[in-house]
Amino acid sequence: MTAIADAPTGSNIDRAGDIPSNAPGELGATLARLRDAARKHGAPSHDARIADLDKLGKAIRARKTAIADAVGRDFGTRSKYETLFGEIFGVLAMIGYSKEHLGDWMDPEDRETSWIFLPSTSQVVVQPLGVVGIIAPWNYPVRLSLAPLVAALAAGNRVMLKPSELVPETSALLHDLIADTFPADQVTVVTGGADVGEAFSKLPFDHLFFTGSTRVGKAVMRAASENLVPVTLELGGKSPAIVGTKYDTHAAAAQIMAGKAYNAGQTCIAPDYVLVPKAARDAFVDGCKAAVAKMYPTLLKNPDYTSIVNDRHHARLRHVLDDAKAAGAELVELNPAGESLDGEAGSAASAASRKIAPTLVLGATEKMLCMQEEIFGPILPILTYDTLDDAIAYVNDHPRPLALYYFSHDREAVDRVLGETTSGGVTINETMLHIAQDDLPFGGVGPSGMGHYHSREGFDAFSKKKAVFRQSRINTTGLLRPPYGKMADRVIALLLGR
Repeated sequence: MTAIADAPTGSNIDRAGDIPSNAPGELGATLARLRDAARKHGAPSHDARIADLDKLGKAIRARKTAIADAVGRDFGTRSKYETLFGEIFGVLAMIGYSKEHLGDWMDPEDRETSWIFLPSTSQVVVQPLGVVGIIAPWNYPVRLSLAPLVAALAAGNRVMLKPSELVPETSALLHDLIADTFPADQVTVVTGGADVGEAFSKLPFDHLFFTGSTRVGKAVMRAASENLVPVTLELGGKSPAIVGTKYDTHAAAAQIMAGKAYNAGQTCIAPDYVLVPKAARDAFVDGCKAAVAKMYPTLLKNPDYTSIVNDRHHARLRHVLDDAKAAGAELVELNPAGESLDGEAGSAASAASRKIAPTLVLGATEKMLCMQEEIFGPILPILTYDTLDDAIAYVNDHPRPLALYYFSHDREAVDRVLGETTSGGVTINETMLHIAQDDLPFGGVGPSGMGHYHSREGFDAFSKKKAVFRQSRINTTGLLRPPYGKMADRVIALLLGR
């Protein structure tokens, strides 16, 4: 995923000169203002949190067309349906789910009290952490800014949000949306380039939430550690798809290509590579060709097929393809209309479209860039395996991914894959849909992330679970205080045995 340092130093999200970048030195004062407000007003009530979520939902609905247009302008071409469904609907669904369950989440939880201290009671009480920092990426700039904001507001926090400078139109819109909806001492949007992002990550938040690349996630965690700030890291990695030996190969190809081509592969949980039975490889390739031809009969001027976000990422992906070809891989470009998509980043045609056709990489090896790093584009290496043991071993020999996809109707085989691999999340017989389930946590493991959000886990991520013991008027703790004597001996004998 993208990084806070992905743009040139000094870049800003100035839409038309009317939304200037924040100076790095201003951020401490902004945080102090939010922290002072948190202390002054205390934890918001259930009704106040519901009202905040309602305000956010209303603001999003009122701007849904403007949001889709802004994201489209930032990408060059971005399917409005992918923005409306994948971003706006996703956040609104999260708001609705949080409102429905917020009362239960906020309720104190009774816990068991050790018998020796009865009739005293024990509880877990949840309270806001205080001020939360959110660093959002460019690939789903609305969802990945506002979804963690929903969780932070539900938990009663105040928030500083840093959107990506690589999507200036969307970042400017988010700035205006938040400024029009919340007081500046409750939620504020910080704008600017890499220098602002770096300074942001060093602030002494009560919690820092980062979505981006594993490389930058390490830097964010190092910066946060200086102030002992707890972090949630939503990263990425190479998420595998495994096609079972008895699964319909063409059906698997259609489902995998739908996930891979969504947002032109610029999705942290997109299938990054595929493991198919050796005998089924050619049929799988044919299935991929048919699937893309059905979804995208044309590419260049097709508003449903998304562009690569900028020239630098376009050039990066072209380099990945050139590297694979030079190393002996066979590239299968899925371009049904045979259109000319300029492969030279920076040219006039590239600047206008920045589109790369979905491309299969056959014969990929570990030495190729496409198998060394997260692709984050419409490039799909296809590997083959002989047995399920081999496929599982391949996955386990590599860093733990953010997502894993397995296609099989064999319950025993599914249970093996679930039990013998470790990943952030899993979808069986589809791709990416586990992220759309409101009651499932979302998060990575190891190099693909740390911590979770969505559902109750999102509320918990931004809450402090406080242990509370209430002493009863009638109690026996006096027996355990000096001066010790025979009564203490009897109690010890009772507790520890003679």
